[in-house]
Amino acid sequence: MDVQQLRQRLEHEPQSIAARLQASHIVAAKQKVELALSWQDAAANHVIITQNSPFYPPLLKQIDDAPTVLFCKGDIDILVAPSVAIVGSRDASRNGLQQAYDFAAQMAGLGIVVISGMAAGIDGAAHQGSLAAGGRTLGVLGTGVEQVYPKRHRNLFRDVIDSGCLVSEFWPDVKPFSGNFPKRNRIISGLALGTLVIEARRKSGSLITARLASEQGREVFALPGSLLAGDHQGCHDLIKNGAKLVENIADIVEELPPLLRAHLESLAIEPHLAKEDSSELPFKSLLASVGYETTAIDVVVANSGIALDLVLEQLLELELQGLVAAVPGGYVRLKRS
Repeated sequence: MDVQQLRQRLEHEPQSIAARLQASHIVAAKQKVELALSWQDAAANHVIITQNSPFYPPLLKQIDDAPTVLFCKGDIDILVAPSVAIVGSRDASRNGLQQAYDFAAQMAGLGIVVISGMAAGIDGAAHQGSLAAGGRTLGVLGTGVEQVYPKRHRNLFRDVIDSGCLVSEFWPDVKPFSGNFPKRNRIISGLALGTLVIEARRKSGSLITARLASEQGREVFALPGSLLAGDHQGCHDLIKNGAKLVENIADIVEELPPLLRAHLESLAIEPHLAKEDSSELPFKSLLASVGYETTAIDVVVANSGIALDLVLEQLLELELQGLVAAVPGGYVRLKRS
């Protein structure tokens, strides 16, 4: 059959061809639905939630492009609990990871669900901090819930399912695709009362989440950092544009809805929470010489006025107490948990 004959045949059979195409799409859609229902029936903690479900998160339903369906793996009760998102760099510094871990642990201690994206870096540290404090955490995926990505988080995926929930708008077996990760960010911000950004460069994907949170009418929080490195430029830009500068957990709590804030304040939340009491710190002179950014050993010696051998001895003890950490190029001071 040549091109002309084919064109003539198409002109005479438009309805039958359209009908066949429609029928094939219907069959494919039905097969997809059957696969989804089979996945849900495979385990008690496999749940498919639509917008008509009482478990569909009310905050998420308020956003303009709310997902029509959510695939959930874990405890779906936390989908309707008060929550705050923590996001930041995948290539985070030691101090950034510690901050994410500590803020998440403190939120968990207040009964706040910690939301993040299960990525390497700040995301992973936030989930781990919440779990370590006995809290519940919600992981929003840019893949299907049956895909572990990144692979190094295999154990973390298991722990989140056991003590929280994994959520995705993608079919369970959807593999990693770069375009899906920015898309899932609207769900992270949409689920939360507010989003805390820790250590983000100017082109960080975390800034997408912060922008979406602002557009959705949610609170945006940002942790400031050193001006000498580019790791916090994105956070500084957010603060310039109206995000709240955060130093401790109380800075976040005071911006939450009044009823929730009253409940948290009844748990003795004070403005100085999470700040260090310098009177209780060991080797105060030496510790004051170590910054929250990498400080070379010769700088520590010069600033403290202590002999090198004693500096090394005291730094070792401070490291064992979790107050400082050895990093390439020197030491950094860590926040006390």
